[in-house]
Order: sequence, then structure tokens, then C-alpha cells
Amino acid sequence: MHDLYRKYVNRSQVSLMTSFGFGRELVERAEGAYIYTRDGRKILDFTGGVGVLSHGHNHPRILAARKRFQDQQRMEVHKTYFSPYIAALGNNLAQLLPGDLSMSFFPNSGAEAVEGAVKLAYKYHGGRRQRILHADISFHGKLLGSGSLTGSPQKNFAFPGIPGVETFTYGDLDSVRRLVAQARTADGGCDVYAILIEPFSASTMRYCSEEFLRGLRELCTAEDIILVFDEIYTGWGKTGSLFYFTRYEGLLPDVLTTSKSFGGGKSSISAYIARESVFRKAYDNLGDALMTSTSTTYYGFGEECATAIEAVNIVVDDDYPARARDLDRVLAPGLERIAKQFPDIISNTVGSGALHGVFLDGGPKLLDLAARLAPGGFRQDPQFRTKLITCAVINALYRDHDIYTYYTLNGSNPLVVGPPLVATTDEVERFLDAFEQTLSQGMSKLLARFVKEKVGSLWA
Repeated sequence: MHDLYRKYVNRSQVSLMTSFGFGRELVERAEGAYIYTRDGRKILDFTGGVGVLSHGHNHPRILAARKRFQDQQRMEVHKTYFSPYIAALGNNLAQLLPGDLSMSFFPNSGAEAVEGAVKLAYKYHGGRRQRILHADISFHGKLLGSGSLTGSPQKNFAFPGIPGVETFTYGDLDSVRRLVAQARTADGGCDVYAILIEPFSASTMRYCSEEFLRGLRELCTAEDIILVFDEIYTGWGKTGSLFYFTRYEGLLPDVLTTSKSFGGGKSSISAYIARESVFRKAYDNLGDALMTSTSTTYYGFGEECATAIEAVNIVVDDDYPARARDLDRVLAPGLERIAKQFPDIISNTVGSGALHGVFLDGGPKLLDLAARLAPGGFRQDPQFRTKLITCAVINALYRDHDIYTYYTLNGSNPLVVGPPLVATTDEVERFLDAFEQTLSQGMSKLLARFVKEKVGSLWA
């Protein structure tokens, strides 16, 4: 497998992943919260598939829905026939979401949903406004457009982006107001066509206050700015409410983006859902009707939509927001207790529902040691020390306790504890016990072991 990846995918990917302790086993199968490897290990997957696997691996209802579609030989796509799956999925989203969030568009990835939302906002204003605002810690994707709206990317290379992008401070309403004030036109109008925000930033584990979100809504309403909430990661119950913003009654964006667990862990599908008045002004005319779904080849495939319909049904039937809150009642106090037990290792722990981050540092002496161990290519990364220490903990959890976790590639690189919503509180307790046992070894020992086992031979 490594040889094939080196020849036909990316040889540097093999070197990087194997040096940090991953990619040395093959998976036989996966079910629920577990991964079964070919060498007989049963791994508790607490990554949640980086937001994709809220339903766990191979949920039986998801598999059954896809099998029904295949057995009945349903049609995937044909633009001159209307799709009952697109119609049903759009209807279901409109019934679940608050207000008049009722007009849906179904591309493939989260980044495409973001770009579709931005295009909608620009078209809504007829191209007369030229500025778009995003937060400094945002992550919205890696396409040229969505990448230019990402405030904390992996900045190894500067790609071009869309024009008119300006950055405000996450959670700071005054910084948004200043940018809007600076965007006054000669006739006293506003030049900002959209503001893009993650109510809960999964890459940094920070979240907006209710006051900030409501203030943003008020500002956007006053200036006729399209407000976009990006809940690609945090949607469908992950943080303890259907979407993070829905915990605040009456709060409504103009456009909502979602993906990841929207596809039930089996379907590559995303969506933006717009308020009816916004969508109809932009696209509801004969001349512009083909700007959205009909002219896009890989849009709203039948099986993908059928899968998403069932994924949403499961979220509702099994009350995934309540499941996330149940997990949180064990996870949050458990992490807080461990943080107090190891104050020299854990600087902070924060989260909501079934999505928490643990910020590891290990103290200045250990960080200095980690910096000296860095090879030339990594010394330029200011977060390398934190990444190395976090990888040492991830490695020990995986090797000693058969528990799989990960860290975010953006922000301060916290260790992410994001179990699927099919996990049980007993499995959360198992993780907490293993995490405590791991940290009790001491960071110096964990780091030395990790470097010796995984990195020493590569960097020697």
C-alpha cells in the first residue's frame, strides 16, 4: 500500500503520516464506534471521523437506505427529470430549520457549500457590493474561494483568492462594526455583501457568545448584509443542539452551510440552505435558474440524497442533540478533573456536547526539548512543539489503550475528543480512564518514547 501511494498518490504523505505513528495498519472493517484492523485490534474511534461520523461507521439504517436505492435500480441523475430525492430532502430541511430557511442547494463538499453561499450573497446584491468579511480564526475550506476566507490555514503556500476579503476578530462585534463603517460608499451605502462566521469554531474550540451572534444579526439586517453561518462540522447535534445557533431562540442566519455528518458517514454531500427571500431575489427568474442545480453535473445525486434523508431521519428519531448532551455530562467534568490533576500538562480544556478540545503544553522545558528535536523542515512551524507533544499523547492512547484520537491542523492544535453520537457513556469513561493513565506517565517519558519509536529513525 505504501509503495502504491508513493508511486501514484503522494510519497511525502507516506513519510509524514508514518513518521507520526499512523498509517502502519490496514483496516479490515468498521462498525459503530469501532475500527477493526487486519491484525486483530479493536480500536475505539474517538475522532468522529473529523465530524463526518456522528452516526458511527456503517450505521445499519444508512446501509439499508443505500441498498434499497440500489436494489430498486433508482436513477442517479438526469437534469431533465425532477428528482424526488432532492425534493424530499429540501422539504425535510425546511421543516426542521427555523424561520424561512427553506431553499436548498446540494453540492458535494463543505467548501463547495461555502462557495455557493458566497456566490448567492454576491448575486443577491447584483454584483454592486465588493467586500466580504470573515473571522481571523475561521476555517471554511481549501478551494481558492473558501481558502481565501479561511483565517487560520496551513500557510505553506500563498494561493490567490477572491477579491474584497477583510478579516475581523472572532467574537468581537466592535471589530465587525469598524469594518462595516469603513465600507461606506460615496452615497452612504454599504459595500459589504456577506459576513461569514462559524458560531462554533471546531478547529480552535472557541465559540461565539449569544450577544455577539445577535449583534451580528442586527448589524446585517440594518445594512442588508447576507449573514452566513458555517456549521459544516458542528451541525446535526454534535454540540448538543441541532445546530449550534439553534440554541438561541429566534436567531436566524440568511444562509446556513452543512456537510460532514449530513451524509451519514457514507455520502459525499453538502448543502447550503437559504432564506426564501434571499434565494428568490438572487436566482428565482428564468434567466438565472440554471446558475444553481440544473447546470451542475455532480449535484444532488440520487443515492447521496437518499442517504442524507435517512441520516437526518436518524438524527431526529434518535435525538442526536440529546445524545451529545448525555456524553457531555460525563466528558466535560471528566476532562476538567484530569486538567486539574495535571496542570503542568493541560493548559485548558473546552467544548460543547460531543466535541471537546484539550490543549497540551507540557511546560517550557519540555517544549524547548521538542523544538530542538525538530528537523529543518519543521523548525519553521511555530506550533511544531505543541503538535509533537500532542502526537506523543495520541500515540500512547492508540498503542496502549486502542483508542484513536487526533489533533486539529489549525489554531492551537488541541487534542480533539469528538466521539460519534452512537458512542455510550461507558465508552467515554473508558477514554477518560485511558487518558488519565497516559498522562500519569509524564510528558517527558511520553515524548521520549514517541520520538524513539516513531521519529528517531526518520530524523537520525
